[in-house]
Amino acid sequence: MRLALPFLAAALLPAQVPYKRLLDASAGAKNWLMYNGDYAGHHHSGLLSITPANVSKVGLEWVFQARSLEKFETTPLIVDGVMYLTEAPNNVIAVDASNGRPFWIYEHKLPEITYPCCGRINRGVSILDGVIYHGTHDGKLVALDAKTGRKLWDVEVVDYKQGYALTHAPLVVKDKIIVGTAGGELGIQGFLGAFDAKTGKRIWKFNIIPQPGEPGHESWGGDSWKHGGGSIWVTGSYDPETNLTYWGTGNPGPDWNPSVRPGDNLYTDSVVALDADTGKLKWHFQFTPHDEWDWDAVQVPVLADITWRGAKRKAILWANRNAFFYALDRSTGEFLYGKPFAKQTWAKGLDDKGRPIKVPGQGPAPQGTKTYPGVQGATNWYAPSYSPKTGLFYVTAWEDYYSYYFKWDQEFELGKWYTGGGVKAPVPPTNREAIVTRDKGHGYATIRALDPNTGSLVWEFPMRDMSEGGILTTASGVLFSGNREGHFFALDAKTGKLLWSRYLGGQVIASPVTYEANGRQYVSIAAGTSLFTFALPGAGAP
Repeated sequence: MRLALPFLAAALLPAQVPYKRLLDASAGAKNWLMYNGDYAGHHHSGLLSITPANVSKVGLEWVFQARSLEKFETTPLIVDGVMYLTEAPNNVIAVDASNGRPFWIYEHKLPEITYPCCGRINRGVSILDGVIYHGTHDGKLVALDAKTGRKLWDVEVVDYKQGYALTHAPLVVKDKIIVGTAGGELGIQGFLGAFDAKTGKRIWKFNIIPQPGEPGHESWGGDSWKHGGGSIWVTGSYDPETNLTYWGTGNPGPDWNPSVRPGDNLYTDSVVALDADTGKLKWHFQFTPHDEWDWDAVQVPVLADITWRGAKRKAILWANRNAFFYALDRSTGEFLYGKPFAKQTWAKGLDDKGRPIKVPGQGPAPQGTKTYPGVQGATNWYAPSYSPKTGLFYVTAWEDYYSYYFKWDQEFELGKWYTGGGVKAPVPPTNREAIVTRDKGHGYATIRALDPNTGSLVWEFPMRDMSEGGILTTASGVLFSGNREGHFFALDAKTGKLLWSRYLGGQVIASPVTYEANGRQYVSIAAGTSLFTFALPGAGAP
């Protein structure tokens, strides 16, 4: 259902975003045209008005209050002064990016369904030409007129009655809309699909859980593949030079009883590189074969050029939930290096192909096994950032964090969670002294800046509590992020020095964006059940 506000809608110009504009997204710093800002997944902006010298003067400009009490994980798009955001479970809203006033609201009515992990969430939309694309919990891909919010068409991607859902922002490549399925804890068989942008007709499908006769099917013992999981939680990346699109895949099912699914369980916990035109697999790399801990590889694939052993390499950078930071060749999938970026006890290291050398006895057990990192991982789905200006990779990490992992026998039942076990994790203290002294057993969140050429730590910014906040960097050298305590803050991207902070009253479980409207630079972040937007006073001068 569309709710139009005619007295405002007349002021809304058609959002025209042809494919060429998306290709040039990193150059068009005034807008935020896709979930990660650009196809390379940098979550970086070329805007320069807000700087380390003046960011302390940034103040609150406007607030959008969601009508939902669900987790607010939206990463908005901003196109020529119009912001498109989602509120849970499946509403899309267009607002004036300079003041937050709504132009239209599209409400997607849902049937009574069992929601997948983790709540009734939606992380964003995509745009091509004058159309907004949106995935829903009842398995539909919806196309909306960007000017009016009127539904143009919808198609069923999956059957929600089988435990499937769509929760991430689709990725536009050429004339295709690529989207993947959530629902791994409900025993799905995950896949990625590409759909015609004009009609919604499916063009190709790639099975994350290989079907009989497909390569990789032999990595599943017996018929365990039938409920293999392999969700897609986060939007992938795309390299126009190779015409490859890269996606991180979720954990196998059941999560914590791996004995019922012998083998590596491809293509879970992997990055898959697919031909964007055909969906055919070009290469894959599995970070955690035969995953025992629910360490999805659903982080944002970050594409950057690095220097490795004296030579330039076109790389894909990946801070994984399993606590290792990886660099791979993005054309071939060749493993370049892997290095821990947070405490882990499950692997002795990685072999020369990048395969983990597991420590015996660290998997789930009936009595519970204490393992680092904990179930949330050393990082998770929230966006990292790569700054071409500093040459650094930034990630929100959970340090000194563990869980007790349990397993038990469980039969699959349609519509019920299929995990084969459980976890118990300590609640980290909100105690600054425990962080500063690094007392054993006190987990904490930290933003870490890594050298992508080596994986070495350059600086870090520890926090009192944990964080599920993504990271944004700008060409002026400012880094923005937030945390679970409800703070939104800015750091110097070169040094990690705290420059500015505001308490927003609700936890940040989203990634910030920045854009320009009416000649001013704005920064927006979702916190609690509201979206807060900040700017420098006046016309943006210091």
